[in-house]
Amino acid sequence: MIIIGEKINGTIPVVKDAIERRDADFIADRAVKQVEAGADYIDVCASTSPDKEIEALHWLMDVVQNVTDVPLCVDSPDPRVIEACLPYAQKPGLINSISGEGDKCDVLLPLMKDTQWGVVGLTCDNDGIPKDVARKLAITRDMVERAATYGVSVDRMYIDPCVMALSAENAAMLNLTEEIKAILAAFPGIHVLGAISNISFGVPARKLMNTNAMTLAISAGMDAAVMDPTNRDMMGTIYATEALLGRDRLCRNYSKAFRKGKIGPEK
Repeated sequence: MIIIGEKINGTIPVVKDAIERRDADFIADRAVKQVEAGADYIDVCASTSPDKEIEALHWLMDVVQNVTDVPLCVDSPDPRVIEACLPYAQKPGLINSISGEGDKCDVLLPLMKDTQWGVVGLTCDNDGIPKDVARKLAITRDMVERAATYGVSVDRMYIDPCVMALSAENAAMLNLTEEIKAILAAFPGIHVLGAISNISFGVPARKLMNTNAMTLAISAGMDAAVMDPTNRDMMGTIYATEALLGRDRLCRNYSKAFRKGKIGPEK
């Protein structure tokens, strides 16, 4: 499982405050703890006012890169903010994100030509998030074909089916597993990621719902997640599920994570 650490995001009140105060120690601590917990990428999202976002995102990138070598997932709803900040990355990571909405593909995909950058692709367009698998597949196909014109292969693409809340859509989890399987079948070698915690919005005991949803998503083929890697319950679920599915030979990764104190009772 590829883990994208989600804890440096300006939509989180304490992170927003740290960005406004330029509290580098707070941001650095969040980055280091996520890496120690197993993050493969660190998502950096400023989510400030538009006139300040480029400066704030540049600052976040510098702070995180000063304390870890893990690549960044450069995140903004504005493709031009990503375009402006990409040169500040010390190594290729992930662009977060493109979709069928607006001109995101037109702005961001050309930046990937002749690079090793990966990209997150959201299965939404100008009409919002479709509910049917066929439409999500069509959006994915359009992104894949447009990416190919810039030499971006499917193994550099991370498709997000846009996890819906179970409280609003009774078949949200069933739809998600169907979408994961359909995307993987249509585009062999592509990655599928999800922000699984969205599934539990509006229901009690969210942790219980999230861990079980993660098991089902991994079983369907999801191989990447935007999540809090310091969440021991969720990380334990990931390691255990991959072992149970035969993807972890002789439970080596599971056992290693336990020995390092990443899963199981806190020591």
